[in-house]
Amino acid sequence: MVNVSPPPVLVVRPHDPRRRRRLALLLALAWIASVLLALGLMQLVQGQIAGVVDHGALNAAQHEIETLRQQNAALERAEQVARAANADLQQTMRDHQEQIAGLRADLAFFSRLTGGAGRREGLNVHGARVQAGDSARVYNVTVTLTQNLKSGQVAAGRVKISLSGVRDGKLTTLPWSELAPDQDANGLAFSFKYFQQIRATVMLPPGFAPSRVRVEADAGGDMGRADQDYAWADALSAQEVPDVQQQP
Repeated sequence: MVNVSPPPVLVVRPHDPRRRRRLALLLALAWIASVLLALGLMQLVQGQIAGVVDHGALNAAQHEIETLRQQNAALERAEQVARAANADLQQTMRDHQEQIAGLRADLAFFSRLTGGAGRREGLNVHGARVQAGDSARVYNVTVTLTQNLKSGQVAAGRVKISLSGVRDGKLTTLPWSELAPDQDANGLAFSFKYFQQIRATVMLPPGFAPSRVRVEADAGGDMGRADQDYAWADALSAQEVPDVQQQP
């Protein structure tokens, strides 16, 4: 007996071209979506990497800026310290120069008293110093008198001070009696063996501009007289003589 295959089963399906187009469109959209997703993920990863790199560079730059700022502040402080030290040094040098000038003046003064720097002489006006007083037009005048004619001999007498200047547009000389009306018109008394400082307070009249100071001292006898003129400006800036009063 011969086996015969059953006839094939035929399935009849209707032809639908729109379905195929829809399927193709869905596949295309899926592919495009996958591509876009891949691109998005790539950009996200790149952004994160760039952010990490930029943040590190920013931190390094900020650290460098802070270091430079600190160095600049340190340099400014060092410069300020150097300027202050230089100013102190300059002031110290000026003070030392003034001290040296004062010591030289003192040395010349005492050398003159002992006769070591020149001939011996009788009464002498060594200097005049003027200082502004506490009130307007009031001045304190210090006159230094010396003698080295005879060791231990007393020089005694009186000293007067007068001022020359301009008053109301005219040259004027004010005598001692006008400068110190409340004091002895004959002058201030002195008595010393080697030197003495005589101090007086004078009052200038309104409108008077002094230009010169004149000191006149009279001890009589061998000591004789002495007088000396000083510019007002020089008397205002004169060095102070050591404050030692030699009394008989």
